[in-house]
Amino acid sequence: MADTARTHHDITSRDQYPILGRDRDQYPYGRSDYQTSGQDYSKTRQIAKAATAVTAGGSLLVLSSLTLVGTVIALTVATPLLVIFSPILVPALITVALLITGFLSSGGFGIAAITVFSWIYKYATGEHPQGSDKLDSARMKLGTKAQDIKDRAQYYGQQHTGGEHDRDRTRGTHHTTTTT
Repeated sequence: MADTARTHHDITSRDQYPILGRDRDQYPYGRSDYQTSGQDYSKTRQIAKAATAVTAGGSLLVLSSLTLVGTVIALTVATPLLVIFSPILVPALITVALLITGFLSSGGFGIAAITVFSWIYKYATGEHPQGSDKLDSARMKLGTKAQDIKDRAQYYGQQHTGGEHDRDRTRGTHHTTTTT
């Protein structure tokens, strides 16, 4: 029967390499082979990581270089065509851009107009669309302010008119007294 008593060193060496095994008795080659196999395992893992990184990086580098070469070839072929057809293409592109802009803006304005007319219709028929309470509040404030301005204008107008007549009377009497 094998000795099952474990020392402190056996326990700590097992805890350092928990994936590889449980006890020293399972490894017939001894402790030194156990420790080197753990080091070999980490070196193998590092080599596998490096090989994967080099493969992935190399593949992406090849793809990016192929894309660059394809772009250069396409520009080389397309540049003379663009130069030859530029008197036709540039005005055509400008016209197409203006047409697209015009259609999109007119569509947007049309949708906005339909929305506004729908809101006005709901408001006029007595429904209370969103924001109608703010409109009513603003209308009341404007009406109140307009009435205040009208009252002030009448007050100052009467005061100004009454004051001018008094000044004319005093001027006339004062003016007449100096001439007499």
